[in-house]
Amino acid sequence: MDKDRYKQKMQRRKEVQKQRLAERSRDKGLIIVHTGNGKGKTTAALGMVLRSLGHGYKVAIVQFIKGAWEPAEKEILGRFSEQLVFKAMGEGFTWETQDRDRDIEKAKEAWQAALEYIRDPHYRLVLLDEVNIALKLGYLEIEAIIAGLAEKPEDSHVILTGRGAPTELIEKADLVTEMTLIKHPFLEQNIKAQPGIEF
Repeated sequence: MDKDRYKQKMQRRKEVQKQRLAERSRDKGLIIVHTGNGKGKTTAALGMVLRSLGHGYKVAIVQFIKGAWEPAEKEILGRFSEQLVFKAMGEGFTWETQDRDRDIEKAKEAWQAALEYIRDPHYRLVLLDEVNIALKLGYLEIEAIIAGLAEKPEDSHVILTGRGAPTELIEKADLVTEMTLIKHPFLEQNIKAQPGIEF
């Protein structure tokens, strides 16, 4: 493609984008779901956390499954202690805990903590990390989650991560991203989880 044709194409694209932006003038707090079998759900959510912190917003992170170990992201995000609350309230992977009743109890405690942040207008972003797993395993009821999301202030955002997001949550959400697994070193090459990648 020659320079003139390329420039014309980009000018047309610029006009289309300008029109789209002009038509989208609404502000609204979003319900965001990151699901799917691929890696990157929590990582993508943490990118939004960093963005929000960069804008000076208050953020809360509640981890529903993780918690038996200290993730590296908690260490680095701890530097934002004035803006950020980070609660790792699970007790680790379900195959490690092997106590369904206790897992349910911990998930319910995490949900009650999360609900306080969801309702609080001072928190612009609330991340419910691995809550979809708690829903999938039956530790929490989807009806309670949907009702709680309805209580969030109009301009705040809530991100819900974890594979197996229920249909009702996907329907309620404003933005849904599904991470697709194509290749994974742990599953296919016997490469163990590594610092900076998995934790």
